[in-house]
Amino acid sequence: MNGYTYRLHPDAASRERIRGTTRYTRAELMDMTTFQLRNICYKERMVEGLGPQTDREELIRIILKFLGADDVLCIGRVHKGGFERIQQAINRHMTSPLSSDGGISVPARLILYEGLKVDRLDRYIVTAAGGLTDSNVLLVNESMELCGIFNLEQDEAVPGTFYLTADSGARWERSRNRQYSLLFFRKRDSEYLYKIYYSDKPLPPVNIQYTKIPLAHLDIRELEQTQAVLAIDFGTSNTTAGAYLHRGYIQEPSSQDLLNGRVRLEEINYVTFPDTTFKNTDWIEVLPTAVSIADCSEPGNILYEFGYEALKSMRRGGYSSRASVFRGIKRWISDYSKQEEVVDAQGNAAVVTRLDIVRAYLEHVILTAEHQFKCRFKRLHLSAPVKMKAQFLEMFSEILPEYEIESEHALDEGMSVLYNTIADGIERNAFMEGVPYQALVIDCGGGTTDLSSCRFTVEDGQIAYKLDIHTTYENGDTNFGGNNITYRIMQFMKIVFADYYSGRRAATDIDSLIAAPGADVFRQVDEAGVQSVYAELDRRYLEAEQIIPTAYAHREHRSRDEYLRVRGNFHFLWEIAEEMKQQFFRKTGMLRNRFHSAIEDGQDSDLQITTMERWFLSVVRNGELRDEFEFPDVVFNIKEITQLIKADIYDVVRKFLEEFYREGRLGQYSMIKLTGQSCRIDVFREALKEFVPGRSIEFRQKPAEGRVPDLKLACLRGAIRYLSARKTGAIQAEITHEAAVIPYTVSAYTHNLRQKVLINSLERSDGLPGSISRPFETAEVELYVSGSDGTLRQKCVYVNRKENYEQVVYEDIQSRFGTKIPQDDTDSIMNGETKFFVFADHSHWGFHVLPVARRDEQLLLGHKRLFAYENESSELDFFDGLK
Repeated sequence: MNGYTYRLHPDAASRERIRGTTRYTRAELMDMTTFQLRNICYKERMVEGLGPQTDREELIRIILKFLGADDVLCIGRVHKGGFERIQQAINRHMTSPLSSDGGISVPARLILYEGLKVDRLDRYIVTAAGGLTDSNVLLVNESMELCGIFNLEQDEAVPGTFYLTADSGARWERSRNRQYSLLFFRKRDSEYLYKIYYSDKPLPPVNIQYTKIPLAHLDIRELEQTQAVLAIDFGTSNTTAGAYLHRGYIQEPSSQDLLNGRVRLEEINYVTFPDTTFKNTDWIEVLPTAVSIADCSEPGNILYEFGYEALKSMRRGGYSSRASVFRGIKRWISDYSKQEEVVDAQGNAAVVTRLDIVRAYLEHVILTAEHQFKCRFKRLHLSAPVKMKAQFLEMFSEILPEYEIESEHALDEGMSVLYNTIADGIERNAFMEGVPYQALVIDCGGGTTDLSSCRFTVEDGQIAYKLDIHTTYENGDTNFGGNNITYRIMQFMKIVFADYYSGRRAATDIDSLIAAPGADVFRQVDEAGVQSVYAELDRRYLEAEQIIPTAYAHREHRSRDEYLRVRGNFHFLWEIAEEMKQQFFRKTGMLRNRFHSAIEDGQDSDLQITTMERWFLSVVRNGELRDEFEFPDVVFNIKEITQLIKADIYDVVRKFLEEFYREGRLGQYSMIKLTGQSCRIDVFREALKEFVPGRSIEFRQKPAEGRVPDLKLACLRGAIRYLSARKTGAIQAEITHEAAVIPYTVSAYTHNLRQKVLINSLERSDGLPGSISRPFETAEVELYVSGSDGTLRQKCVYVNRKENYEQVVYEDIQSRFGTKIPQDDTDSIMNGETKFFVFADHSHWGFHVLPVARRDEQLLLGHKRLFAYENESSELDFFDGLK
């Protein structure tokens, strides 16, 4: 078979399945659930730990007895007085330097920055023939004055190789004596230093032996502020960041970073984030948009974990930890001031605003960028959805008041993607002088899909390229994105696993779940709707809930153990479905996927293995949830997954393009641009071919990409290129945002229960207002927002307060609202009547309600209020515990 097979098996040290090679520290075991501890005993054949009455503490004792690893005591967080106590220990106890250098080799030069951490990407590598282990390393001058504290971390992949690291709060002392050295210690002496640093009580004196290795050069610097703009693409599922670093972005760039290729001048530099999923840390250009609570014992100083660390904590806790985890925080835009109660793994609780959580996440992204590029950023560009650009810029300005948020020349996400294409075309001389071009941009992100149109011209002027760009928001679906695809895969996996564990070992046929053959799926969606395709899948998914429950919100009244097991089932299945989705659609040749417990001898040449630490499912046996250790012997293939998601993708494409197609407008567009992580799926291209010729679709995809799809970086790259081109004067751009198309209907009911439409679906935001009349004494007016399919999304209530009215004449209304409120409509208002005008906001994604009344022949103007078209209750949330 051509392609790859994808198989998951438990992770182990060095990713080898040799029983007994994995070692565990007490701290690691304390973070695990009883289920995970039993799982270890099961896999490692420790019979002593498999008794049904063995409690948690006994399980930890048994595992440590046979597979215990030594705890590593490295100085990290700053402790008051610790630095001074280490200096005292140097003066009193370090009188015995070892005569041999132990074969230790250190970097010739270290460049340290105040307030920045030192990590593996800085590549300060220490090598030694033997004798070294993870430990503390002291930086001293010739007079043995303490100048700093490092940690020594072993490279698991290369024996005898270590990295110097340090926490961001590490203290670096400059001294008049510039002859610096590093002091290395045996394990027990390093642990003694750790205890001295964190203990406020004196410890018994010991003779500390050390190896002293001189440094050729040490430079301690303060961070320079740069005028470079840090661009951040804040996504629903993942976030990216980067900057164009020109020569002179700071006066003195780190020579180490230039040599290592970590900083590349006159290029776009992407921020890389550590993926700590496995033993060997991988650095990639995306950070999951996820935040977990690490410690909230001090409500005024809450410690968070971000991205991969947050997901790793979930995994380490068996997906059943009490710690709060937040995903999709971008969707908080409609109510980012709301308070959230948070809990850490130890059960401590605190209350924090959503604004604080989003700020902490964005600051983490900024600090990571500052560490990588060794500069202090002051100017930021944050991409936002085209329809909610104004709201996002307001939120970003409120969250990060100490930064300069680009607003005048800020690009929305769709425009960023399109400019990236325009810039490519300019470099290739692909555009004819002054000829108008039209483009459609379909952006399928993690949680939403948006359609924007654009017409533009490019002229090669005397001093710069002149761009005249007109862009319009055409349509959108807040309930379709990459998460929907993950959910469909999760549904299928849950059904297949439930069949397997219930004894029906025969392969579950996708044709029994999706009735329409592959070639007829599009036709069935056209004729009967997308729900008809998934009716049987949804029914079987509900049946599978009886065997592998995942709807943990329905178990809140049950026992704690049952609730955590069910919640763990959901998060575990979601994670492996997301991983399988990425693996299938990252490599075009991958055809099969299988879960397995070990690497097999004589496996197929097309086998690809993704390691897993443990299998986390709880299955209903005889009415009770039981741990399930057995990997299901089932195989998934790409044809099944394609058939599974085909109807959903076609439905959203049809929703966007059908009207264009019927009206014959698609032929006007010279290109259709697909962007977003999910658009790399070939089904998108297949669905588009139903409406447009393939040659019109811009869908360049590398045959075998890395972990970060090129389409994910297109938005970030476009924003950076635009800002850089404006800064250098390469372009003169005039961007006009035209009235958006509103994919919602706003209506109200008259006193005799007749529905009156106030804003029609698919009208533009600059249309005439609608209105509905009520008696002046009316206290509340109910308004209903429905999607283009007629489904009710939310009910809005306008509270009418008499004290908010003021006496006006029509000229006053006209001066404030222009032609939004026609005079004929106010002249017709009778005494005792209030007419509630409803009209769209051109810059904010919502509509205004403005009451105008007449009383005693006097015109009165009430309080205008903005309602958002979308809020959390109107959006599909896959993490609400109901799936």
